[in-house]
Amino acid sequence: MEWRLLKDVPAEDVRQVLQIARRRTFSRGEVVFHQGDPADSLQLIVKGRFAVRITTPLADTALIAVHGPGDAFGELALVSDESIRSATVAALEPAETRSVYQRDFARLQREYPSVNAVLVSLLAGQVRRMNDRLVDAHYVDADKRVRKRLCELATIYGGDGDVTIPLTQEDIAEMAGTSRATVNRVLREEQERGTLRLLRGKTVVRDADALAARGRR
Repeated sequence: MEWRLLKDVPAEDVRQVLQIARRRTFSRGEVVFHQGDPADSLQLIVKGRFAVRITTPLADTALIAVHGPGDAFGELALVSDESIRSATVAALEPAETRSVYQRDFARLQREYPSVNAVLVSLLAGQVRRMNDRLVDAHYVDADKRVRKRLCELATIYGGDGDVTIPLTQEDIAEMAGTSRATVNRVLREEQERGTLRLLRGKTVVRDADALAARGRR
């Protein structure tokens, strides 16, 4: 298994980290951790997808991201043993991770200081994602945000040919930071263009390249 965020990290450093990692499996709907829980581990995704949800200031729950194989979440747990989880993460389907616990990683750092490259890479990836979302929120209109989130999801659920995204329009609206009505309109426009097909509770992306091109205009 290769993790995209670690592709530039020396293979030996990654190997050292994986040696202390623990295999964990999750059933569909199982919570990995809740928002506000003590942060004690990083999760490297081997298979399956995970939903990241937060509680808003109005006490609503919002889906802000979906992570799939090759992704990671919980990076801040390796920085400090006093941090807490900033979101609730649950498996969207049967899934598997490699868990790296803070206490084990700290011990590994003392023995092999070079493994800090792993942590730097993971945190850099997190900063890039946050920066991209911040730019989107301030400077990208809602229609483009919907198309961009659909392209991201198509990559996460991707494969050869058509890609089925098993999320509702409400889920996509939460990820794009807009209304369900806006998502419905954009999806219907794209369906008329033939780039996707709408089904009950899911969306089938048929031409991700065309969708991505309109998301950049």
